[in-house]
Amino acid sequence: MTASRDAEASLPGVVGSGAAMAEVSRLVRRVAPTQATVLVVGETGTGKELVARSVHQLSQRSDGPYVRVNCGALNESLLESELFGHVKGAFTGAIENKTGRFEAAHGGTIFLDEISSMSAKLQVKLLRVLQENEFERVGESRTIRVDARVVAASNQLLEDEVEAGRFRDDLYYRLNVVPIYLPPLRERREDIITLAKFFVEKHAQANRLPAPAWTRAMEEALLRHDWPGNVRELENYMARVVVLCHDGGADPSQVPPPGRGERRFKPAAGARGRGDIASLSRQLVRLGIESLPEGTLHERLVGGLERELIDQVLADCDQVQTKAAQRLGINRNTLHKKVNEPGRPED
Repeated sequence: MTASRDAEASLPGVVGSGAAMAEVSRLVRRVAPTQATVLVVGETGTGKELVARSVHQLSQRSDGPYVRVNCGALNESLLESELFGHVKGAFTGAIENKTGRFEAAHGGTIFLDEISSMSAKLQVKLLRVLQENEFERVGESRTIRVDARVVAASNQLLEDEVEAGRFRDDLYYRLNVVPIYLPPLRERREDIITLAKFFVEKHAQANRLPAPAWTRAMEEALLRHDWPGNVRELENYMARVVVLCHDGGADPSQVPPPGRGERRFKPAAGARGRGDIASLSRQLVRLGIESLPEGTLHERLVGGLERELIDQVLADCDQVQTKAAQRLGINRNTLHKKVNEPGRPED
């Protein structure tokens, strides 16, 4: 009975006891003691890094280093140097030798987040590390052997990336030894309230504030929302609740709603009127298309709004075009062309 309970116990740092997370816990506990490569797949904000850390903490490598690399945050040359290191003089700015993340993870685990954004060149080098446990630093011919377990994560289905020709099939098979699917929060609604209460206590302690009293209204509001940003969005919202409701009950009417803030600007059904027309007029003026030749309004309006959306997403992604393209659901080359298209206003 004890072994059975241990197998089903929650993972370190992971909150949730529903059927979906119980299956995740079961898989992690079975694979962690082995040397198998793990591929964690799930939407942004579902907790992929927590699962990766659990694999490391429950493994025989737990006393070794745990190294995280966000493959979507760096361009190809910087990511290559980050992963494999470089020697002094290898390229402009390489003023000293640098140890790469694979070397730093020797004897432990390396977590490669957003693996789907890795370039074709780096996919080849990663495949060699997985097959041969060796690589060369940038600018050096000496081969370095390394013993690091790889846990990779993606918010894209790699099968689709392989089919589209953006990801090597041989690398996919090397990574996909044990796949672990993390369901979005909307598919594990039984965990929403448990998570929300956990985050309230966490952020109340962090801010040295009393935790707001729980209310039925707050529970109903949380269960009505689909949480497209998943656990990360829920945590941010509950931190907001702590800050704004710490002197009373958790009242959803006193807290800006979850999401990206667009809901607060949407009028109720039947409430459209002169204010909405005035608002639209101001937007047209701001976009510079309030006075256009007949037949061009739709094209210019859509183009203007598209530019605003791209600028906003780029800002949210710290100007990393690969990450922004993934969020927008378009090819990175397409995004690059749109950003640099003639006539686009400069920042």
